[in-house]
Amino acid sequence: RPLFIFYNEGEVKQMITILVADDHIQITAILQKYIEKEGWNCQVVHDGASAVKAVREGSFDLVLLDIMMPQKDGFQVCREIRTFSMVPVIMLTARGEDFEKIMGLDIGADDYIVKPFSSPEVMARIRSLLRRVGSLSPAAGEEKKERLRFGTLKIHADTYQVFLAGQEIFLTKKEFDLLWVLASQKKQVFTREMLLDQLWGYEYYGDSRTVDTHIKRLRSKLDLCQHPEWEIKTVRGVGYRFEETAALK
Repeated sequence: RPLFIFYNEGEVKQMITILVADDHIQITAILQKYIEKEGWNCQVVHDGASAVKAVREGSFDLVLLDIMMPQKDGFQVCREIRTFSMVPVIMLTARGEDFEKIMGLDIGADDYIVKPFSSPEVMARIRSLLRRVGSLSPAAGEEKKERLRFGTLKIHADTYQVFLAGQEIFLTKKEFDLLWVLASQKKQVFTREMLLDQLWGYEYYGDSRTVDTHIKRLRSKLDLCQHPEWEIKTVRGVGYRFEETAALK
């Protein structure tokens, strides 16, 4: 992987592979049908342990992950996946409580769909998330944009790694995406609504304090007071921007 299909016209299309993890056989059968109708590959597992094993051993563009599964629930699976992979994750659940949605997003899920849902809606969410992830990833051949450096801070979009003074800093996917969006467009002011739209998508129903929480965690992990070469600056009443200090300009 990645696998590509070549058309007569010379067009190249990447083959998308989706993992569906749900213990309801009827649901997985329907989702598999829609995914394959889209022209994508689909692999199905029916328990949490198998989901972790599949992601660890395989190569997927996105994971549809049910919450209530045997052996390991979706929250456990998502936490474990995030220790070794940044694959996009959409969580599926029959529960609709806000605190569970927030918990799922905070542990690394990218989107959250409550059952019962329509398969076309799920496919729309998948396409939206794949586009969103693609928009955050640098275009092929633009190597200079895959890695950013500000003094002792190095941000590698190609490997989802961040280094500060030679030490790797471990961020969640959302924290990394947030840092990349700000740093790759330094000096641009992003409102909270802009960041919610770009990183969480239109489907996210939480409030803008989610952005503030992730900024706070990001600042804490990067220990800005010890590295004054740059900062994530709060623009009061508006949002945030990434700014280099005079020493680096």
